[in-house]
Amino acid sequence: MQPIDLSDDLSFTAGFPHEYFTWLRKNSPIYWHEPTHVTPDKEGFWVVCCYKDVNYVLRNPTIFSSDKAGERVGGGTGIKDEKTAGKLLNQSDGTQHRRLRALVQKGFTLKAVQELEDVLREKARTIFRKLKVGDKLDFAVSISPEIPTQAICTVLGVPEKDRKDLCEWIDLGIEATSTSVIASEYLAKIRKYSKSLIETKRDRPTQDIFSRIVHAEFEEDGSKLTDYELGSFFSLLFPAGAETTTRSISGAIQAFIENPRELDKLRADKTLVKSAIEEVVRWTTPSVYKRRTAKSETVIQDCRIAIGDKVTVWEMSANRDEQVFDDPFLFNIEREPNKHLGFGAGAHFCLGASLARLELKIVLEEFLASDVLLSIDGPIEWTPNNRLVGIKRLPVKVVSRSS
Repeated sequence: MQPIDLSDDLSFTAGFPHEYFTWLRKNSPIYWHEPTHVTPDKEGFWVVCCYKDVNYVLRNPTIFSSDKAGERVGGGTGIKDEKTAGKLLNQSDGTQHRRLRALVQKGFTLKAVQELEDVLREKARTIFRKLKVGDKLDFAVSISPEIPTQAICTVLGVPEKDRKDLCEWIDLGIEATSTSVIASEYLAKIRKYSKSLIETKRDRPTQDIFSRIVHAEFEEDGSKLTDYELGSFFSLLFPAGAETTTRSISGAIQAFIENPRELDKLRADKTLVKSAIEEVVRWTTPSVYKRRTAKSETVIQDCRIAIGDKVTVWEMSANRDEQVFDDPFLFNIEREPNKHLGFGAGAHFCLGASLARLELKIVLEEFLASDVLLSIDGPIEWTPNNRLVGIKRLPVKVVSRSS
């Protein structure tokens, strides 16, 4: 099969290249990706495709680092080396990672997340009640972002008046041609905004989770997160929280439209919502890969990996692994077991998983409670981004359940 340049966002303009990765899992489950004219840092990297190996890498941070390794001055979780490695929650290991995560997760307790349910549910209910038979809309633009944006803005205490600009910077940053997930010019705007928000929360804290994090103290010495750490956390969490779940919601709606029997099952038995959520996360896997750096020489499936080598693990491919999932390309809301890697695995398991599950639960339940169905009403477009693959345009038409 003709190789695909996985470092090029344009390789993902039609969505995730499932056919290519299916071939890789069978013929070359681990291979060395040579650098191309668009590869950040002009370095090659390892591509790991199968569930067993992806899970192994994610669960062994002593061998595969989210920080730096070898003689590198940068590291991180994307193909491009970042000098921020070792300073950020998702780009640190060991004691530093545990220290940061223990403090930040104080704002993500189950109780804190559940406190959001009433306001999010009311918003979702209002959205679906407004839909009328015959309406035509772009679900990915008009509806999918609403609940995740409301949720993450509530979590971070972002005022209503600022939300439009933040979402626009993220969308433009993801779609821009860049060696990073979000283009630097738009990330700089988000960081500048976070600085003013942090000052506000420090002087006038409110009941939002971000205020709690700003004022939270490390247990060992009573110190707090620095402005840099807080700004980095905001710049990480806002795009991650808004964009990944938005893509999962769009992917869920597409999946249910194209698999009406699964929707009928869910309408008939609401207790299937929990397993449906897990299948949606497996199916969409909105953050499709992560990068690690080898801290020591190691071997995976007879491939010798050297110290300092970049190792990319493709969770989307792992979640379609035929050796783990029966009929992996079948959308099945009763799938059991379903040990997907949609939220990652190991020490860096997604901090916002409980929030994402709550958002999906609310959207599915309120969609089910509505009296309409949706049908695809035009070509679906995908965001050309090799890290955050997802539906960009989902034109739909509202139809009657009796039609």
